[in-house]
Formats: sequence, structure tokens, C-alpha cells
Amino acid sequence: MPKIVRLSEFQYEIPIFSINTDFDGFYAQFLKTDLGKIYLSMPFFLELGQTFRLKDSQKGTHCYFSPKGKIALMMLKNYYGCSDRKLIELLNGNIFMQFFCDILIPIDRPLTNFKIVSQIRMELSKGLNIRKSQEILSKNWIGYMKDLDKIFTDATCYESEVRFPTNQKLLWECVEWNYKQMESLCRILKIKLPRTKYLDWCRRYNEYSKKRKKPSKYRTKVTRGLLKLLYKLNGELSKIENQNNFKVTEKYKRQRATIAKVYSQQAQIFKTGKSVPDRIVSISKSYIRPIVRGKEVKQVEFGAKVNKIQIDGINFIEHIQYRAFNEGTRLQSTVFCAQNLTKTKVRMLGADAIYATNKNRTFTTSNAIQTDFVRKGKAGKNEEQRKILAKGIKKERATRLEGSFGKEKEHYNLRKIKAKTQKSEILWIFFGIHTANALEIGRRIYNSRFKSLTA
Repeated sequence: MPKIVRLSEFQYEIPIFSINTDFDGFYAQFLKTDLGKIYLSMPFFLELGQTFRLKDSQKGTHCYFSPKGKIALMMLKNYYGCSDRKLIELLNGNIFMQFFCDILIPIDRPLTNFKIVSQIRMELSKGLNIRKSQEILSKNWIGYMKDLDKIFTDATCYESEVRFPTNQKLLWECVEWNYKQMESLCRILKIKLPRTKYLDWCRRYNEYSKKRKKPSKYRTKVTRGLLKLLYKLNGELSKIENQNNFKVTEKYKRQRATIAKVYSQQAQIFKTGKSVPDRIVSISKSYIRPIVRGKEVKQVEFGAKVNKIQIDGINFIEHIQYRAFNEGTRLQSTVFCAQNLTKTKVRMLGADAIYATNKNRTFTTSNAIQTDFVRKGKAGKNEEQRKILAKGIKKERATRLEGSFGKEKEHYNLRKIKAKTQKSEILWIFFGIHTANALEIGRRIYNSRFKSLTA
């Protein structure tokens, strides 16, 4: 196991670095980079680590990364947008990245276990508390934010990496999983494999999937056959489980229950021709639900829907859910969340037309909050001024808030979330959003502290 030296220790371990000469110059060059600016905005790594319940234990094997380094590594993942393997390769050869993660890796003994990234992601996902973490972030960033009484809000969807879920693909995945489990159980229990038409359907489904055009009659025929085969495999697996005494894992039980639910849903869809509520679209990510967004390019999205608040260009998560929800009902909680983060009363709010309900209009009017909602009823005395103000709010919301959605998805690894579990996906989204925030805050800090010195 390679010996990893913490940043706090390497000044004394490595004689070529000295605080007076090399280290100061190295630190100055590091702060000029965008990575250094992110580091500059996060002097409270340890305080943030406490919200994840991370501890640097003195017992047991010495961990490569400190609690500070674990959080920093997750930010690097979103900042560079590369695979776990590539991230470790970059970390081995980049001294700035090692400085950012509070470690020094010997050149002749690099890290080789790239799975440590996913292990840390799973550890952090179990302790993530979005509300507490964002309170710490806002408390430390608020000094570099202005117009705290003005907020913008909107919802967006961060898509998970899943194949487009047609009924035939979903049924075939269930059939494949059931057959492989049945094969494994029969081999372990040394019993005869039940006869099924799996091999025939394997050939038929391959032919079906290769066809460029799939007529409705052909799809109906394939769906009917796969439903019958899945029913047969579900029954055979149940017989094996009932007739043989063996223990199964919790993961196996959950997957069996998921496939049973998929069968009942798909049978109902096939019979009625209509969709069903709470529809499962992936057996590997059974928590994902279709979210109808009504966009021209993509009408349905599959992933987490997030209602966000923007304060002076800095985004915060107000609500995240893997089901469709009406963000217009969350305006009041959005205002209260923003006031809790900034400790400032909201005076101006920009939101989409879906938020302009009568209930929300009454709430904003009673709390003296100026909005960009389309006016109802007769014009007041200050109608011209109201129009100018509403136009300005609407323009800023459309450029800053909606522009930040695209920036996060394109440059902070949020276009497709490649995590494997629901908790790790939420963690991935959390660090993607706040890595973008940290860079923006870091640039403001750098400009205020160092730009005058270098001018």
C-alpha cells in the first residue's frame, strides 16, 4: 500500500519545498488557476465535513484522504467531468489537484485503486444533509454576495444515464435477469434447469431489436410473447425458492419485487393501452419516474427534478425529487428557504408563469414582494414603473438563472448522472451545483483580495 502524505505534513517530509521560497510561489501560482479559486472559496472544508458525519479516525488503517480531501475529491469529479479511473490518473500526476485534496502522492508509488472514488461517493451520500450543508455554504459565502433581497426560482431536470425505456426493452431486461438468476440457483443447488423458451426468444428479440422500423402489430406480438415468458420465469423462480431452503440477499429480494411490479404494470398497459401511475422505467434504477416536461426537443425526461433558488448568481437546492411535481406550489417554501439562507427578507422575486397562481399572488402581495408576474385586473397608478421593473426581473431571470442550468449541465458533469444509486445521484447533483458556485465565489474572493496587489 503506498504511503500517502497529508498536505499538512509534506512541508516537513519533502525537503525540496520550503515555506519561504518554493511553497509561497507554488501557492500563488495555484491560486491563479480556477482550481485554486475553488479552493479559496472553501476554507470551511472541515465544518462542511461535519455535516457529512466524517471523522478522521485514529484507529484502523490510515485512510488515503482526510474528510477535507474526500469532499475535495467529489468537487474534482464534477469540475473535470471525467471517469473515476481518469480522475485518479490525473490526480497522480497533477500537483495542484493533490494540493486541492490535501495529499501528496509519491511519483514512484501512485494510486492504482480507482474504485476509491466510488467508495468515497457512497460514504458521503449516506451522510448528505442538503439543508445543513447549504446553510454552512451560504454563511461563508454571504459576504461576497449582494442584492440578498432579490431571488429567482425555477425548476430543471438532471437526467440519469438510462436507455430510453420502451416496453419491450424493459420486459427483456426483466426476462434476462430472471433467467440468469434461475441458471445460477440451479447450478448452486444442483437441480435441473426448468424448460423455458428463453433461447428461442433470445434469437427473436435480437432480430426485433435490429429492425429499423417496428410496426405496431410486430411490437404487440413481441410484447405479448415477452409477458408470457416473464410470467413463466417468475413462476419457476418462485417454485425454486419455495422448494429449496436457502438464504437470499436483500438486493435479490428488492429486484424480485421490482420485476414483479414491472410485470403487473406492463400487463395492465398491454391490456388497457394506457399508462399507469408510478410507472417503473428501469429495473437497475427503479426509483426513476418519467417526468413530462413538454419541451419541443425532449418531451419526457428521466431523472431528478430540482426546484432551485438563485441569489446573486449563486444557486441553491430548494427541493429535489425523482417524481414529477408542480413547482408552482413551492413558491412560499422557496421564499422561506432563501430568507433562512441569507437572513434577509425577500423584496423582489423572479419566477416562471407557472408560479403565478392566485395563492402565490396573495402571498407575495401581503409580504410586499415585487414579482414579474403578468398583471391581473385594472392597471394601477404606477403601471409604467411596474412594467419596467417586471421586464428587468424577467430578463435577468431568463439570462442568469436559466443560463446557469446549461452551464452546470455542460461544464460540471450534470448532463447525464452516471451514479448507480439514488443517494449517490443526489450527491452528484449537489456537488455539481456547488462546484459551479464555488468557482464563482472564488473568483470574487480572488479579485477582492489579490487583484489590487497584482495591479
